[in-house]
Amino acid sequence: MPTHTPHLTLRRHTPEASKDIADDLIAVYAEVYNTPPYAGDPFFAVPTYINRLHAAFGMPGYETVTAHLDDGTLAGYVHGVTLDPERAWWASLGDARPVEVVKAAERGEVFWLRELMVLPQHGNQGIGRRLHDEMVTGRTEPWTTLTCIIDNEPARSAYPRWGYEVIGRIKHAPESPEYDAMILRPAA
Repeated sequence: MPTHTPHLTLRRHTPEASKDIADDLIAVYAEVYNTPPYAGDPFFAVPTYINRLHAAFGMPGYETVTAHLDDGTLAGYVHGVTLDPERAWWASLGDARPVEVVKAAERGEVFWLRELMVLPQHGNQGIGRRLHDEMVTGRTEPWTTLTCIIDNEPARSAYPRWGYEVIGRIKHAPESPEYDAMILRPAA
């Protein structure tokens, strides 16, 4: 449970605007992933993330939402894209995916939440949830999917509380850890 939720300014960023703040986004990533078990793992190395981030800028539906404290400090962000139904991790789930979400993905109606990060010093304040909700409610896609490292607490426990269902386990790359693939059904 959050200790308190600070006043935040949430801002949406197009791909071009996200490129303009890429150094800030990378700095947050570098701090968040400079902790065990990520520190020292090549899959989570900053140069690897820089490549993934810049590749994401060109994907359909890319968007970033940032959270800034009153003093302008970037406390965290979320970014994602419209899910490509041929994406390897998604396709690898096969029949574990509900038929209705497979069809939605084929129509471009599934948002893939790629990253959600809050700086450690701003954790446990509800910022991650605010970022998530701002992103998801502002999207045109009714479905959302994400992947979460199976032992990434507290995120792994938060997503089911937020309404996500685990539909299977995947690896993004042979050298990556295992992730739970999750879906969030459209709001009723």
